[in-house]
Amino acid sequence: MTSTAQDPIRVGIVEDQPLFRSMLELTLMGVPGLRVVAAVGTVAAATRALRPGAVDVALLDIDLPDGNGIALGVTLRRSQPDLGILLLSAHDAMDLLLDLPDDVASGWSYLSKTSSTSTDALVQAVRSTAAGRTTLDPVLLDRMAPRAGSSVARLTDRQYAVLRLLARGLSNAGIGEELGITEKSVQNHINATYAALGIDADPARNPRVSAALRLLEETGPS
Repeated sequence: MTSTAQDPIRVGIVEDQPLFRSMLELTLMGVPGLRVVAAVGTVAAATRALRPGAVDVALLDIDLPDGNGIALGVTLRRSQPDLGILLLSAHDAMDLLLDLPDDVASGWSYLSKTSSTSTDALVQAVRSTAAGRTTLDPVLLDRMAPRAGSSVARLTDRQYAVLRLLARGLSNAGIGEELGITEKSVQNHINATYAALGIDADPARNPRVSAALRLLEETGPS
């Protein structure tokens, strides 16, 4: 995204419920390295506030009074290719990430509104989305299991654990810390997971995003 390691991550919030919008704003404003530059409640207001260069990550409620966050995100991304999009929803709509147009499919994340009330989950999602990674809701991921016969079901236990942490938006260092292994070991497991899933080194696609979406595609409620 456009911010550097020294610059704060600039966040725009689009949420029509005033109390929830205020909660998101107050939570993020209290985190070092993050700065809320806009907090609005409609698609029309977002179109005015989230102009190119204004924000690094847009938190978008899916259900808005004058439209929806997905269509808004697609419009924003087509004019701002580096913008990170973090979708929020009161119900499980994570599968909607699989239906995004190919030209804007990378760099989107999803949190349920329940998970977004966790400061750790929200901040992790914002930071990883700003870094170009896809973050999937950790609580919803915990309820998922690989579908029989899928490529995800054929992963080893360690590869599956690494893939789930990758899909939560963790960096290699974060995955290593969670599993108690070195970053080099993490990268080796990630490379093996990519190979098992048939994810190649296509320069036009972020392999971490492709792997996260494959996990979403090939899992279901356990």
